[in-house]
Amino acid sequence: MALLDVSELSVGIGDLEPLDRISFSLEKGRILGLVGESGSGKSLTAMALMGLLPFIGGRVSGGSVRFDGTELVDLAPDRYRTLRGKRMALITQNPMTSLDPMLRVGAQIDQVSQLHLGLSATEAKARSLELLTQLRIPDAATVHQQYPHQMSGGMKQRIVIAMALAGEPELIIADEPTTALDVTIQAQIIQILVDLVRDRGLALVLITHDMGVVAQACDHVAVLYAGRVVESNSVHGIFAHPTHPYTQALIACIARTGQAAGSLRGIPGMVPSVRSYASGCRFHPRCAAAQPICQDEAPVARRADELMVACHFAALELPHD
Repeated sequence: MALLDVSELSVGIGDLEPLDRISFSLEKGRILGLVGESGSGKSLTAMALMGLLPFIGGRVSGGSVRFDGTELVDLAPDRYRTLRGKRMALITQNPMTSLDPMLRVGAQIDQVSQLHLGLSATEAKARSLELLTQLRIPDAATVHQQYPHQMSGGMKQRIVIAMALAGEPELIIADEPTTALDVTIQAQIIQILVDLVRDRGLALVLITHDMGVVAQACDHVAVLYAGRVVESNSVHGIFAHPTHPYTQALIACIARTGQAAGSLRGIPGMVPSVRSYASGCRFHPRCAAAQPICQDEAPVARRADELMVACHFAALELPHD
């Protein structure tokens, strides 16, 4: 049974609908990559899952979000608050938005387990030190007493992960958790998240624009473009046999060892703003394979085994490796 089941989720902000009928599911012990360029709707999806849309004037305008069998759409705010931090946790892309610069980081981690697990101050500190050690932080006792400004970006991101884990959540949503980090530290943080999922049986939604991160970490992938899921598949299927032209273009953008200088491909154009979504297939203005039908009719999602693709011309015959 899926821990998280998102079905036909649409989000409205004012008279706009930036998310349109997106669907995916996730089981415990698995990592779902939600991938797409900036502006595709990834962070808005995270806010919808965490019940944070009202803070930006948004609302769920259609569909369903079920967590462990409980419908979250229209869930009372006080019940949502009991889930956030304890059973569901969010890791943001900028750790400084999650850390209070005036408090020692240890106190900030301690507060989570005190609030959600009812631990005493002594018990909470012991748990925080255990978490810091598990996150491969040397001299955890010293770090526990430091302020955010005394830390590197990679260390601050580890602290945010510790805060997310302190309430013992079953689901973590990580929104571009390595964007501001260098490549080496990025790989370390991603590996920490992967190990946590495997060792603790957590479920992780990993939001990213980086297909290399997806290849490193994920079990399943949902590709989001202009507020719609255009393709989803196992991570092997996505990379071995990308079906939607947008997925193919994203994978073509990955730098490869031995690639000739100047040969890295990009995707012409930009993700449109929500006020200028194209009719029909929203990717058609940037798609080299677009035909007249793509401008007029939105493609219906089709399925074959784990593959789902929304393209008029995608072949659903599953290749044999």
